[in-house]
Amino acid sequence: MTTILVTGGTGTLGRIVTERLRADGHEVRVLSRHAQPYAVDLREGGSGLDEAVAGVDTIVHCATTPRGDEQAANHLVAAARRAGVGHLVYISIVGVDRVPFGYYKTKLAVEKLIEGSGLGWTVLRATQFHDLLVQVFGMLAKPPVMLLPAGVSDQPIEVAEVANRLAELAAGGPAGRVEDMGGPAVRSLESLARAYLDVTGRRRRIVNVPLAGRTYRAFRAGGHLTPELAVGKGTFEEYLAARLEGRRHP
Repeated sequence: MTTILVTGGTGTLGRIVTERLRADGHEVRVLSRHAQPYAVDLREGGSGLDEAVAGVDTIVHCATTPRGDEQAANHLVAAARRAGVGHLVYISIVGVDRVPFGYYKTKLAVEKLIEGSGLGWTVLRATQFHDLLVQVFGMLAKPPVMLLPAGVSDQPIEVAEVANRLAELAAGGPAGRVEDMGGPAVRSLESLARAYLDVTGRRRRIVNVPLAGRTYRAFRAGGHLTPELAVGKGTFEEYLAARLEGRRHP
């Protein structure tokens, strides 16, 4: 079996990727800002990064931050080159080349950096995780009126399904840009928000608000969706039910 480094290996996605790879018998190193013995802030790089990648066959790059992703990727790619790493797997987002959202632009820039790195590479794009929608709806539901961007849909996917695919890709050779992964159905944000409110027992009036700008128009046009690749199985309602059950039985 191979030695695989998972960046962001303590996060929502990276933790499950790590579990899957170890279950398959791979030696897995976890890199994050606080995980010993490979506690590294990729945005800063440093000697700890070279130690983390030394002797590694494959890197699965799951680490991400609101700021500094390009800098982090530059440091990771440079260290991977020095160590002779044969395969770099990167998780990106569906629509990064179609939606001019700041975070998406950064993800696309990292994709291009990896593609031009000289390393063997694989890039997988997925739609938003269920977890992200729950975080967003939790914030939007704080006022008595829940404001949503009018006409926007989403296609949430179960994070474990994406983790399984990443683990599969990491165990194989460089594949370039592979097929996107989308959740099981394209849903209006309002229908997803109502499902969230029902499960959490919150009563909120929902108001759909038209917005302006290129980014909003791209989201309305479905640039972040992939209905032709609706490969996910777990629904948002199933995720919510499991999450609620977990709270009842910690």
